[in-house]
This record gives sequence, structure tokens and C-alpha cells, in this order.
Amino acid sequence: MIKTSRHTYGSAFPWLPVFFLTAIFFLNFLIRIIISPLMPTILEDMGLTPDQAGSFFLVSASGYCVALLCSGFVSSRFWHVKTIGFSAIATGLMMVLTGLTHNLILMRCTVFAAGMAAGLYLPSGIAILTTTVAEKSWGKAMGIHELAPNVSFLLAPVLCEALLLWMSWRQVLFCVGAASILMGLSFLRFSGIRDFAGKAPNFKSFAPLAATPSFWCMMLLFSLGVSGTLGIYAMLPLFLVNEHGMAQAQANTLITLSRVATLPMPLVIGWVADRFGLKAVLATALAVNGILVSGIGVSNGFLLQVWVFCQPVVAVCFFPPAFAALSHIGSKEMRSVAVSFTIPAAFLLGGGVVPGLIGILGDRGWFSAGFMAAGGLILLGAVVPFFLSFHDKGDGIRF
Repeated sequence: MIKTSRHTYGSAFPWLPVFFLTAIFFLNFLIRIIISPLMPTILEDMGLTPDQAGSFFLVSASGYCVALLCSGFVSSRFWHVKTIGFSAIATGLMMVLTGLTHNLILMRCTVFAAGMAAGLYLPSGIAILTTTVAEKSWGKAMGIHELAPNVSFLLAPVLCEALLLWMSWRQVLFCVGAASILMGLSFLRFSGIRDFAGKAPNFKSFAPLAATPSFWCMMLLFSLGVSGTLGIYAMLPLFLVNEHGMAQAQANTLITLSRVATLPMPLVIGWVADRFGLKAVLATALAVNGILVSGIGVSNGFLLQVWVFCQPVVAVCFFPPAFAALSHIGSKEMRSVAVSFTIPAAFLLGGGVVPGLIGILGDRGWFSAGFMAAGGLILLGAVVPFFLSFHDKGDGIRF
């Protein structure tokens, strides 16, 4: 029997649950990227090297990947609402512990644990969102919910610079962690969302996908797409400060301004994909993004700032057509399985391995080469969309 809360929602749009879920998702994403704008300060304070800095993103992405794959086991036992509340509280607690840690190994452990705790949220969050909101309002609810990561990218540098005027980077982590803990507790107490159990993943269903070449193509494409967004974002502040001598405040301000123009792009690129087809738009987005990332690696001065400003605007154009393409890989029954395996791998490779490798090259004096190599890989990936084969082609979508 499904356990229901004392609150019910009529035909009106359930603003309170959507607000709670969006706020938790915002903090969930903010915690995973907050180290990036703080990194120059952290390196100076702890005496770390660029490759050690890059390792934080690798261990965080590793924890996130593991938790995403196993989240169904947790939600099937503790139900979705409790899983979401636990994720927010545990993620915040691990961030507070990260701020208390002075040892590199222990700090990596707490960052890994924060990534694991954060990874529990998304499957349960989407499940709760789509059951709490009427189907006719899914588009509105998902649009609000998906603002969270873009707003996190936008506000993280500004928030860090503002708080650093009054406190240390450790206290910044305390504040963000405390906010997540408070939001998790408030969600459990006040959201009034109807709870139900999740479903444990069936890894046997992966076998049909593993025999589909287009699935592996999509996994590669998503890894490149995440590399061009989260992977580049993770190391960009450190690159601008250490390699080009920018003040940290100037670097974070530039990165913030570059994210403002990304907010309307998903809507624009959705129309473009309908007009010109998924494969063409995916290839173009990757090609231009690869060129811009490489340009960041080879440019200086004003031209560098132009590339930094333009690159995220193009990078976010990848995801709307990519998710549309992923939904047409295999049968309808396989779509959720494809997402369940593609997204964790993409975050591990694009959001963990790529910044880790850039950090290793930076430690050896080849910071610019790291960005050039990442850009080159993304550019080469522009040929991959043309090898995709879609399962259902009779629904009027241009491929």
C-alpha cells in the first residue's frame, strides 16, 4: 500500500513541492561545483597542486556515478521522500566535514561521500516530481526543476566571491552545507508530498542495450557533452588565475557573465533541432564547442575572454537534442535503462576524468595543452552523431 501524507493537491499546480525539489536540486548541484570557484583560494591555503585539485572532481564524480547506479536499491527500501531528504542532509553534512578537513586524503574522502549522497537525489526527485504534478503540467514543472543546474553554474562564482569578503573558504562550505541540511529537514517536515517506494534496478535489462552500437555512441557523446560543460567549468577558474594571472574575483565574474546567456539557449536550440534535425545539431554543437575550448587553451587577453564568454553558450546547446536522441535509442521500454547507464558514465568521464587529466597536465606546466586536448576530443566527437541509428522514425521527428 502506498503511504500518503496528510496533504493532498488538487488540480492547481503544486508550487510547494516543486519549490522544495528545485531548491534541493539547486543545492545538490551547487555543492558539487562549489569547489571550482574556490579552488585558487583552496590551493593557496592548503599548498595543493593542479593535479590534486583535479582529483577532487574525479572522486566527486566517482561517488555520484556509484550512487546514481545504486539509488534504486535505496529508494526501494526507504521510499523516495526519505531518500531525497537523506540525500540533502547527508550531502550538506559531508560538505561541512569537507570544510573541517585539513588533510588531502580525508578531504578526498568527504568529497567522494558528498558526491555519493548527491547522486541519490535525481532518480527520486524526478519520480516524485512526475507523480506529484499532473501530467498536463509536466513541461512546466520540469522546466522549473531544470533551472536549478543552470542557476547553480551562474550563481556559484558570485556567491563564493561575495562570501569570501566576509569569511574563509572553509566557512563558505559550512554555509552551503548548512543550507542543504536545513532544506532537507524542511522538506521532510513541510513538503507534504505523497511518498512511495522506488524500484530496484534490473541489470539484466542492460544486455539488449549493450548489443546496440548507438547506445555506446550516445554514452560517448554525453561524456563529451559533460566534458564541455562541467569538465571545463571545473578547471577554468584555476586556469585563468594560475595560467593567465587573473585575480580570482575577475575570473569568477567573467565566468558568471558567460553563464547569463546560457539560460534561454535550451529553448532556442530545441526549435533549431526541430528545424534541422538531431544529428546535424548535435554535430554542430560539438564541433563549435570543441573549437571554442581549444581557443581558450591557445588565446590570451581580450580574445581569451571572448572564448570564455562564448563557450558555455554553445556547450549547453548539446543537451536538449542529446536527450531527444537518447530517447530514440532502442525500444520505449529501454529508454529509462539507457538514461540510467548513460548519465552516470558521462558524469564520471566528462565531469571527473577530464578535469582530472587537465589538472595533471597543468601540474606539469601544460595547462593550456589540457584545454586544447579536451577541445580536440570534443571536436573529433562531432562525427559520432552521424553513426547513430534510431529505433522509431515514424513520429515526425527530424533525425
